[in-house]
Amino acid sequence: MVQLVTDAADLATKLTDAKEKLVIIDFFAKWCGPCKLMAPFIEELANEYPDVVMLKVDVDECEEAAIEYNIQSMPTFVFLKSKKEVVRFSGANKDKLKDNLLKHK
Repeated sequence: MVQLVTDAADLATKLTDAKEKLVIIDFFAKWCGPCKLMAPFIEELANEYPDVVMLKVDVDECEEAAIEYNIQSMPTFVFLKSKKEVVRFSGANKDKLKDNLLKHK
């Protein structure tokens, strides 16, 4: 299940709760066409890999989190383990998303 983050404090709580699991944060915007194209694929991955924590952060509603992670374009995917960034990339690249998930999970 993909979890929608409501604010920076909610993001911090979800990262703490994830412990050692891989966390993928999808920084998106409702008006972003490529973000809309990726949304169903992200849901599929969340269902296929329930051991991976999938979070969505709306950059317009959670500006503080977007600033903290220095998000410049959407979608941007940030991969974390134990709250430490292991990789990030921007763009609607399904293969790259799945490859990085498999590499780091």
